[in-house]
Amino acid sequence: MPRGAPDHRCPRVGPRRSRRTRRQGGEALRRDQKAEVIAELEERLRSTNTVLAADFRGLSVKQLSELRGELRNADAGLTVAKNTLARRAANSTGQDALLEFLNGPTGLVWVDGDAAVAAKVLNEAAKRFEHLELKGGLLEGRTLSTAELEHLATLPSREQLLAQLAGGVAAPLRGLAGSLNNVITGLAQALNALREQRAGEGG
Repeated sequence: MPRGAPDHRCPRVGPRRSRRTRRQGGEALRRDQKAEVIAELEERLRSTNTVLAADFRGLSVKQLSELRGELRNADAGLTVAKNTLARRAANSTGQDALLEFLNGPTGLVWVDGDAAVAAKVLNEAAKRFEHLELKGGLLEGRTLSTAELEHLATLPSREQLLAQLAGGVAAPLRGLAGSLNNVITGLAQALNALREQRAGEGG
């Protein structure tokens, strides 16, 4: 070997893992991550009985972040996970009805508040973002089609319904109170007239 030429036979300093070892280590890490995702999905499915599904393919990071914020304000959360992991979580928790929506890129919206409000947020987002497509979901454990999800978005919120109910009950009560006031006023006037009449007769 010429003097000064590098000796390519010199061993590398430090441990060197084989390709097989590196692959195994990476695979083990991915399995841990998958198990963590599945556990989170299972916990969500056990604690939430209303889940909405949509295809978020094509949405930018900024658009997804915007949508997440709107859903948080509606007391809902968004999870985008691989369908294989979501299917395993659905199977293990007995939520088999969710499987029909887990085809293609799917995002799951976990609704902890008013389902109509969360559906409205999704429906409005679908109008703004052309790549967002509603799929359906589960409402109180019952399968919800795409058409039913869109219809749910048109319904008034629970607060609005309560306000309407309160207004509907209050209107007859106000009328009844007015009628009672009129009766009481008329009775008082009749009593006064009778009192004056008797006083005149006694005089």
